[in-house]
Amino acid sequence: MNHPISVGLVQLGTEPFEAEKNRELTLERARSAFDQGADIVVLPEMVIPGYVADARRLAPIAEDLDGPTVQAWTTLASATGGYICGGLCEREGEALHNTALVVGPEGVLLHYRKLHRFDNEKIAFRPGDKGLPVAHTRFGTIGVCVCYDLRFIEVVRALSLKGAGLILVPTAWLPGFDRDKWDEKGMCPQAYGALFQSNLSQVFIACASQAGVHGGQEFLGSSIIADPYGKVACGPLRGPDEVVVTEIDMADAEVARMRSPLIAPRADRRTDVYGIAIDGRIL
Repeated sequence: MNHPISVGLVQLGTEPFEAEKNRELTLERARSAFDQGADIVVLPEMVIPGYVADARRLAPIAEDLDGPTVQAWTTLASATGGYICGGLCEREGEALHNTALVVGPEGVLLHYRKLHRFDNEKIAFRPGDKGLPVAHTRFGTIGVCVCYDLRFIEVVRALSLKGAGLILVPTAWLPGFDRDKWDEKGMCPQAYGALFQSNLSQVFIACASQAGVHGGQEFLGSSIIADPYGKVACGPLRGPDEVVVTEIDMADAEVARMRSPLIAPRADRRTDVYGIAIDGRIL
């Protein structure tokens, strides 16, 4: 049975500390994606208030789950019947988190705090403590993680074993970790990592990255959707401000788990020898 879903990737860059301006920008671009038929829109990492790791300046403008960003995204989701995934700086008491949310007409559907903090994020943000959540939607089961999390193969594998057929990934891909920025196709190394992971775990992975130079940092863009065979379903996006909507079939994730009568990557796992421990279970 087919399970089509249209995924909108929003690639843009936002200036740090300009929360209100950036919020309006996300609403404009998400609305454009919904107008093009998107069911789910993916925005970049820390799109509000802009990607930066400066706890002192972030603290006054960080938000909780009742803040203006969740309220604005929920209102738009209610008006369109769609879902918005994006990153923000979340405040919990005195702690700051690099957070990604999936918001629908009913409010917050998924609440995720980045598990693997990158570079100066280790100084600015607390480590994630919400685990690896998935949500069951009318489109199928979805999961979420953030940027550097894709460098750790356990993340995608665990989400896929929990049933996710589509993983949404707000990112702020930066140069420096790898030697190259882009190849002749406009793919950055991080985008190839998403393709590799999608093939290994037979899931769609939708990555929306910050792009351009903002706050003195260069962001690589190269947003993509990887299909469950490790192929590019959309992208890479190259411009500093792009909105693209692509239809995928969630059923393909299930089909990809049986490559032939004798090749079944999911069933072939040796769970008698190894497993992944998550949420008190061994998967």
